[in-house]
Amino acid sequence: MAGAEETVELLATVPVFENLEREDLEKVAEVAVPRQFEKDQVVFREGDDSDTCYVVRSGHARAIRNHSDGRTITLARFGPGDIFGELAMFDDETRSATVEATDAVEALAVLGGDMRRLMGEHPDIGAKLVTALGRRLRAANERLARQSFQTVQSRVAQVVSQLVQRAREEDGAGDRDVLLIITQADMAQLAGSSRESASRFLAVLERAGIVTQGRGRLTVHDPDALQGYVF
Repeated sequence: MAGAEETVELLATVPVFENLEREDLEKVAEVAVPRQFEKDQVVFREGDDSDTCYVVRSGHARAIRNHSDGRTITLARFGPGDIFGELAMFDDETRSATVEATDAVEALAVLGGDMRRLMGEHPDIGAKLVTALGRRLRAANERLARQSFQTVQSRVAQVVSQLVQRAREEDGAGDRDVLLIITQADMAQLAGSSRESASRFLAVLERAGIVTQGRGRLTVHDPDALQGYVF
């Protein structure tokens, strides 16, 4: 189990908490509870009561929604330092998506009621959290606006580049031959394209020697070359 100091250090890396002073982070750390989830275990389901937010310490998870035609759509992926379910800090509306662990996950769980009590006792914490969430919403809107003007090739190349950057931050991946564990379907969904369109573009990258595809994995040999496809 991590100590209080390590918990504070982890919280300090989370964008939602970036405006908080160390004293504020220590207050949040006091109400944070360690949780563990096995691979494929559901953290919460779409429609569940929204009562807890989670910060990933290690491992990975993804947010998914089930389409009416039976497909499962990946909305986002989470890794160390990411937060999900953060709206539970402000209200108890039902979950808008299902989150499941894609490998073993260690996380910090913070009950929404505990956070609301903290914000009631220390109003400046609430104000700082609202500011940080506003920035995240603005960034998400800008990202969606950019994607609406991008081609499928550009969106897929950008997603691959972002995943390479995360692999470097989390695993110390080098400048070349970066291994990504992700399916074509998940890649397509993150890029907002069909699997067929994403597959065709990945085949173009493979013929160019930029990537090599495998079952549920992608090796990016030349990450810098991806920028030539992003505009």
